[in-house]
Amino acid sequence: MKSDPFAKIKFKMEKVDKEYLDDEELQKVMAKEFDLDRLKIIKDIYLFCCFTGLAFSDVKTLSPEHISTGIDGNLWIKKKRKKTNIEFTIPLFDIPKSILKKYEDNAQCSRQKKLFPVPSNQKMNAYLKEVADLFGINKNLSTHSARHTFTTT
Repeated sequence: MKSDPFAKIKFKMEKVDKEYLDDEELQKVMAKEFDLDRLKIIKDIYLFCCFTGLAFSDVKTLSPEHISTGIDGNLWIKKKRKKTNIEFTIPLFDIPKSILKKYEDNAQCSRQKKLFPVPSNQKMNAYLKEVADLFGINKNLSTHSARHTFTTT
């Protein structure tokens, strides 16, 4: 080559603010009770992700076989990430355990052999926008914002 084909290309990195709930907002979501089952499920799945750090695709495929008792006597999630196929283990603390308990006898979960009746990612994100509006939270809540909330709390 006689000249550098990238000589006139300039790269710049734009800082992106990642959405997450602060402690006060997280407490608001935890305290709120919904009448609609659809919103109860969305809230529970979102909070489960906030307290475990799991991605939407991993929660959607979570089944009873992924829960085991560790050598410490506590419950753990042991699974491979859908995105990377790398195994992870996450301890189940009180809040995620109480959320799981709500769905032990759920008919849809039993039929599908899953731990949660998870809707599509598109519906989940649409319902999360509705939840944010109900709380007056001026943030773009999404399934991924739960992971950011996990890393900040």
